[in-house]
Amino acid sequence: MLASYVLSRTLVPTLVMWFYRNVQHYSGHDEPAAVAPWLRPLVAIQTSFERGFDRFREGYRILLGALLHHRTPFAVIFLLFCLGSMLLVPQLGQDFFPSVDAGQFRLHLRARSGTRIEETAKLVDEVEVAIHREIPTEDFRGMLDNIGIPASSINLTYNDSGLVGTGDADILVSLRPKHRPTADYVDRLRARLNREFPGITFYFLPADIVSQSVNFGLPAPFDVQVVGRNQAKNREIAARLAEKIRHVPGAVDVRVQQPADLPKLDVAIDRSRASGMGLSERDVGNSILLSLSGSSQVSPVYWIDPRVGIQYLVNVRVPEHRMDSLAALNSIPINAGQPGRGDEQLLANLATVTRGASAPIYSHYNVMPVIDIYGGVSGRDLGGVLSELQPLIAQAEKELPKGSAIMLRGQAETMHSSFTGLGIGLVMAIVLIYLLLVVNFQSWLDPFIIITALPGALAGVAWALHLTLTTASVPALMGAIMSLGVATANSVLVVTFARNDLRQGLDPLTAAWEAGTSRLRPVLMTAAAMVIGMLPMALSLGEGGEQNAPLGRAVIGGLVVATIATLFFVPVVFSLLHRRATAPVSTPSDFAPQTGGINPAAAGA
Repeated sequence: MLASYVLSRTLVPTLVMWFYRNVQHYSGHDEPAAVAPWLRPLVAIQTSFERGFDRFREGYRILLGALLHHRTPFAVIFLLFCLGSMLLVPQLGQDFFPSVDAGQFRLHLRARSGTRIEETAKLVDEVEVAIHREIPTEDFRGMLDNIGIPASSINLTYNDSGLVGTGDADILVSLRPKHRPTADYVDRLRARLNREFPGITFYFLPADIVSQSVNFGLPAPFDVQVVGRNQAKNREIAARLAEKIRHVPGAVDVRVQQPADLPKLDVAIDRSRASGMGLSERDVGNSILLSLSGSSQVSPVYWIDPRVGIQYLVNVRVPEHRMDSLAALNSIPINAGQPGRGDEQLLANLATVTRGASAPIYSHYNVMPVIDIYGGVSGRDLGGVLSELQPLIAQAEKELPKGSAIMLRGQAETMHSSFTGLGIGLVMAIVLIYLLLVVNFQSWLDPFIIITALPGALAGVAWALHLTLTTASVPALMGAIMSLGVATANSVLVVTFARNDLRQGLDPLTAAWEAGTSRLRPVLMTAAAMVIGMLPMALSLGEGGEQNAPLGRAVIGGLVVATIATLFFVPVVFSLLHRRATAPVSTPSDFAPQTGGINPAAAGA
């Protein structure tokens, strides 16, 4: 905008002077002295267009005159239309950002915690067969599996899929260009996999960089966190709440992220028997740890290579294949004194081993333990799902133990704060535009007349999103703000010329009529240029075009209705608010009923 303003004040006048240097004046009309033969087809097209535009402008003059004759009913009807259009806003739905078909999807499967990795690999092979059956060969491009926990802690830190053990796996599927909608494949696979593999948890993760960014590292659009130290009670409440959320229309892949099904063995040491043998719980615990995990934690052993002098840490442990049963665990020797003296005791003589289950992973948020309920959205807007989610959360809060709380985080929280900020920005844009115009016009009334076109722009945005089945999102709100600026610029043109005509002695009706007629071409050109420029974006052309399509649709809808408001509603409001001007006011008889225009005599022709 700044660059175009500078060029309009420097380059454009220079070009006008250059191209019009040979123009001669005939009866007030500019005509070229001579037209080159190769330019005559273009001149013929321009002449034909001018004739058509003159007829269009004459029709606009007649219609505007009729509306000025009935200006009060028209103003009321238009305002009711704008107010009624706002009723569409709650029905649009809300999304933080539009979903993008990136041609790939990421599936996470979770078997029972503690499943051996080779068993998980077999399960992944069976899932791949099901995926191949669902996706035809002409659309399938490739598949990549990641099974178990990454060996590198760095990779695990930046992983967002919620890996908890060897029973987890990520499957990334890529599709060929010009494939069928990825969302259709995801919906069909979600139903098929849950039907063919009962007991296995499946959920789809954000696959493209845009979806991962708007989730801010979380594996799902919304995250219901049960915060508190009473983990047992909180887990029960989280399980019941997750079951209720699964019945919310549009909520998919709902799961408790921290499972509690990891098999474990609890070793209860008989302190009396151990102390009678000269052992403490620490001695028993160190012996168990030495056999199962090695000596690096309880008794580090170092070996120095005599050839190069480099020191190595040696870990001593029982071979894994030897510790393959509960009997082998009970046979772990517990040293009561120096090794090799024959006073070792078996673990079975000192402790009792029982089976149990626990959580394979514990999560914290601001130090407090949390249990996450993650969920996605399919076939519905995020705002609609959240509207039904809030009552369920409020009901679950009544069952919480003391010291616990439920928090809604993730993309849902960010969307609410972003919409609030953009809504404030929208209002502030209107206020700042008005104050700027007040300074420019040195008037409080005319800037108000100018911004009366803005309700039409907002109504156009609502209708455009409604007719194209587009939800309200951050790009759509940005497009609404952009349309306000262009609508204001067009209104400034009309009001400025109406003010000039009013100062020259015309009455308010005639001034408004003349301003609308004379500024018809620049207003239409400005709006048409913006609409044509936004049309490819609104059609979501190109890969990932769905991301910015709401912006283009909002701008187009806002400008179409705002242009109508500028050409009809703004002149009507000008004539109403300036009806007490000192200039002579036109009477209804000054309008030509056969054409709907204004009597040229009354206009001071």
